[in-house]
Amino acid sequence: MNDHASFPMTSSHWGIFHAETEGGKIKALHPFEADPDPSPIGQGILDTLDAPSRIKAPMVRKSWLENGPGSNTDRRGAEPFVQVSWEEAEKLIAGELTRIRNDYGNEAIFGGSYGWSSAGRFHHAQSQVHRFLNSVGGYTRSVDTYSVAAGEVTVPYVLGGYREFTYSTSPWHVIAQETNLIVAFGGLASKNGQIAQGGIGQHAQRVGMREAAAAGVQIVNISPVRADTMDELKAEWLAARPSTDVAIILGLAHTLLNEGLHDQPFLDRYTVGFGKFAAYVAGETDGIVKDADWAAAISDLPADAIRSLARRMASGRTLVTASWSLTRQDHGEQPFWATIALASMLGQIGLPGGGFGFGYSATNTIGLDYQVLSPEALPQGQNAVDCFIPVARISDMLLNPGGTVDYKGQKLTYPEIKAIYWAGGNPFHHHQDLNRMLLAWQKPDTIICHEWSWNAHAKYADIVLPCTTTLERRDIGITNRDRYIVSMEQVSDPVGETRNDYDIFTGIARRMGTEAVFTEGRDAEEWQQWLYDRSRQAYAEKEIELPTLDELRKRGWHEIPRPAEPNLMLKCFRDDPEANALKTPSGKIEIFSETVAGYGYDDCPGYPAWLEPHEWLGQSDKRHPLHLISNQPADKLHSQLDHGSHCRASKIKGREPVMIHPAAAAARGISDGDIVRLFNGRGACLAAAVLSDGLRPDVLQLATGAWFDPLEPGAPGSMCKHGNPNMLTPDKGTSSLAQGPSAHTCLVEIEKFEGEAPPVTAFDPPEIIKRG
Repeated sequence: MNDHASFPMTSSHWGIFHAETEGGKIKALHPFEADPDPSPIGQGILDTLDAPSRIKAPMVRKSWLENGPGSNTDRRGAEPFVQVSWEEAEKLIAGELTRIRNDYGNEAIFGGSYGWSSAGRFHHAQSQVHRFLNSVGGYTRSVDTYSVAAGEVTVPYVLGGYREFTYSTSPWHVIAQETNLIVAFGGLASKNGQIAQGGIGQHAQRVGMREAAAAGVQIVNISPVRADTMDELKAEWLAARPSTDVAIILGLAHTLLNEGLHDQPFLDRYTVGFGKFAAYVAGETDGIVKDADWAAAISDLPADAIRSLARRMASGRTLVTASWSLTRQDHGEQPFWATIALASMLGQIGLPGGGFGFGYSATNTIGLDYQVLSPEALPQGQNAVDCFIPVARISDMLLNPGGTVDYKGQKLTYPEIKAIYWAGGNPFHHHQDLNRMLLAWQKPDTIICHEWSWNAHAKYADIVLPCTTTLERRDIGITNRDRYIVSMEQVSDPVGETRNDYDIFTGIARRMGTEAVFTEGRDAEEWQQWLYDRSRQAYAEKEIELPTLDELRKRGWHEIPRPAEPNLMLKCFRDDPEANALKTPSGKIEIFSETVAGYGYDDCPGYPAWLEPHEWLGQSDKRHPLHLISNQPADKLHSQLDHGSHCRASKIKGREPVMIHPAAAAARGISDGDIVRLFNGRGACLAAAVLSDGLRPDVLQLATGAWFDPLEPGAPGSMCKHGNPNMLTPDKGTSSLAQGPSAHTCLVEIEKFEGEAPPVTAFDPPEIIKRG
């Protein structure tokens, strides 16, 4: 036991910590003793708990308070806020929700959230806001995720499910023992492995990669960015054009097919539809042979490199991986589907260390060895409203009430939204084309949010309710994707008048006459006892004994043993495809899907195909000749803690760094450290140039997560001073099938910013009026 083990514990999406406190204030966070590779991200919270950016009391936008709902909505983001009491805030919200329900119906309320606010099982903002809105009659909801929407919609048509395959990939220790070659489309970005939904006991991604490399596993990184694999892995880097992965896969498939290297017996027994896919690859469908030369012209890779790679893949145990980022582009449905088809041709699906995997190191979870368990979640109740949208279509919904959108064979109708209630997540981080979203954000009468800091999510709301952080409340860290259960103690006094989400909703429900429905007579501690008891019972049914909650509170943490045998995705299916049939119409892997083909979508056929993106480097665009990669940040989770010391240390002159190749920089007179302006027809942002030969000369890399900081607050068409790439990314659905985000389909230009750069004000609070 180390010197810090006696300190109370807490858990977060970036790790478990022991919290050193003094006088109700937190002094330090010490990494969990069982974590071999702790992330530094969490340290960023220490100097933000009571910073000027902290929201310490309920706030109402001045025009809304004075003139009522719908007043001066074009001034959102630019007006002062008036500090009010909790009693007044509760009364205003209860009255507004009641007005909208009575006049327009519950479908006029959009319940926004994105689930990453807390690693705790109970204080999970997404569950809380959905439970509350269901208790008052329901709401319009969203489905799928910004992370991987196109993939999570498509893969069930091919395999019969999604998450059970994403999170049951071969563990790293099995890869080290069994795998000869990893072909990583989109790389294996270790920075992403710092985080995981529900908390992390042991960071295992970099450890696992090193173990595999030390065992002699060869790695091929197919990505525009070399840093998508760690240097120490000594991966072979194939610097393909962005958005061309499917073309490369088709070129590989053609070589396997043409040289008889594919596993026809596997295809015959375990798949359906390969003949249609093979005909497409051979050019029988459209007259275009998808051979290595064809793929080379699209991807800008040597044709011989593609042929050679196909032969290497067929010569030994090969794991084909695809990063989640590949789904976040135009036609993002295709890469995962094509990956499954390629792995099927190799015939190694279900074998240790072979087959395919989605998102190794996208989170810490993928590639771990853990028992698949189901802890209890907070019941959200029944939503009486049937209306929903794909998650990335929020601007479309707000701008086009009554309009329609295709989705999974359906035709959805957008409701007219009068109120947005958002708790958990930051739409000004996740959503694309922020100038368009600002126009959409003016449409509702009222926007209510729970936030703890003055980010754009709060500044562009009408009513802002200050919520506590993980460190200021008690909870239980228990998830189905980590072996450690943690008693998350309150280690800091709540700042100002902040309240946890449950208490906030309880107060509003009381005024709306639904308190009994929302709380079921339980306070926060009683709910946690209920959740833990139900989880403990479920685990006991699988012969896993958990301590009582009182014992867990005393011990701090509990470890669940590893499974007796490692998880091997689709092993049971391979062993007996009849007894363990997939949940597809055929019971097999559907390389061709009759269902998808039956939808008749021009932008998503019934088999994996190369479909040209609406903008990419293969077309001539002299105005915007560079492709922007807006990948996940290394120093934060999404936009969380961007204002903390750890993130601020990685900024240059207060702005987000953009990586640019020296040749591209020289052609534009840009030097290392210069403030630069990125722009296209959708918008512009400032950033700080970092010169690197670790990316293609026609590619820029600007991570997401910089808090939105417009030059002219509230005004669409302004420029972000801080470096938010979603000023530039397109708000276009991936296809009619999934309607996922296509942020990575983005062409831009870059230039040196002349003159004095405007100051960054992203972390400054708005003007606050204190009455009386």
